[in-house]
Amino acid sequence: MSVVNAEPYRSTAPATAIATDQMTRRIFRKLMPLLVMAYVISFLDRTNIALAKTHIEIDLGISAASYGLGAGLFFLTYALMEIPSNLIMRKVGARFWITRIMITWGLLSTGMAFVQGETSFYVMRMLLGVAEAGLFPGVMLYLTYWFGREERARATGYFLLGVCIANVISGPLGGALLEMNGLFGLHGWQWLFIIEGLPTLALTWVVWKKLPDGPLSAPWLSTADAQTLEKRLALERAEENQSGQVGHSLRECIKDRQIWLAIFVYFCHQIAIYTVIFFLPGIIGTYGKLTPLEIGLLTSVPWIAAATGTATLPRFASNPQRCRRMLGVGLVIMAGGLLIAASSGPVLALVGFSLTASMFFVVQAIIFLYPSSRLAGAGLASGLALVNTCGLLGGFLGPSAMGSIEQATGSTTNGLLIIAAMLVLAALVSTRLRQGQEKITKEI
Repeated sequence: MSVVNAEPYRSTAPATAIATDQMTRRIFRKLMPLLVMAYVISFLDRTNIALAKTHIEIDLGISAASYGLGAGLFFLTYALMEIPSNLIMRKVGARFWITRIMITWGLLSTGMAFVQGETSFYVMRMLLGVAEAGLFPGVMLYLTYWFGREERARATGYFLLGVCIANVISGPLGGALLEMNGLFGLHGWQWLFIIEGLPTLALTWVVWKKLPDGPLSAPWLSTADAQTLEKRLALERAEENQSGQVGHSLRECIKDRQIWLAIFVYFCHQIAIYTVIFFLPGIIGTYGKLTPLEIGLLTSVPWIAAATGTATLPRFASNPQRCRRMLGVGLVIMAGGLLIAASSGPVLALVGFSLTASMFFVVQAIIFLYPSSRLAGAGLASGLALVNTCGLLGGFLGPSAMGSIEQATGSTTNGLLIIAAMLVLAALVSTRLRQGQEKITKEI
């Protein structure tokens, strides 16, 4: 939408604050539960190997280092396919493409129950990464179709609640499924993959029926409301274009120093989050003689803290200065929590992990405001995918390195200390981040 077309709308048909708030609430009610549910299931399916770790190592003879590599390989192929996936979604529409993503990852996640050893474990994790690639950056792009700058951090925060919910329920659910060991001749970890993989296929039908491609195709918005929303978002994009700091192509995105600063911060963040996801159950398992269900229940505690932070804090990221302060403080809190976890006994360690987790998705919701404020069009689609692609390489490096450190030293302590140091460095880098209309020289 050009400035020429959008400007008359500003002067002749302004949306009232009340009408805009009502429309925003309606969009939240209609879209976010479905998107959150999809993300809940995706995280169950990509991280359930954390609970299955010890059982797979015993039943299939997979070492800690091989487990870490297999856990990380998902992110390698996921990252490689993100930019193509997001560009395809921009052309074919969110409804079709997200449905395709869910069908393939549901089938492959269920198929994880039939891995036979290291090779098939690696192959299935890589295929799962290819299948699921594009979901997160695709939703980040999709949210720009519906929400302006002020609402987007809150929308992203609600979406990321899916990760918290998944990790809260995955512990008790996974622990209970592992105790089905021997039923109908299957191991408990096989039941874990089968029962957690099949719901994806059921939800796919709901996504196909209920998810609109954009405001104009939403049956629960009138044509006038949909046009009002699109014009309002067009005005916002026009203002960003006038700032001269908006990139419209992947080439412009790659040349933007701010995008690379955001990538570095996100890379460190992802190393932390996926190391905790994949190794927390194993760390808790060293606290004493615990059953799989007890380990699962304790594993869910930090994710309750993560859900609390995600539900309450992103809404305060309402301007660039607040975003930057919250981002830096959040990264420092994450580092402090890991230091506590690495140097304390079981109770304080769990408190430390909870402190770290409380900032996981507050930080992540804010990070994606930076590329979305500086990019537009194909540049926005490919740029969001690029940030997630490079960041998720941390999801490959973190578990792989942590597995090697654990195998070499018999402990995860050194790995946690290294990650804490990286988070402090990321906090320092975050002070240089600027959104689209901010001057680069402007200080906090």
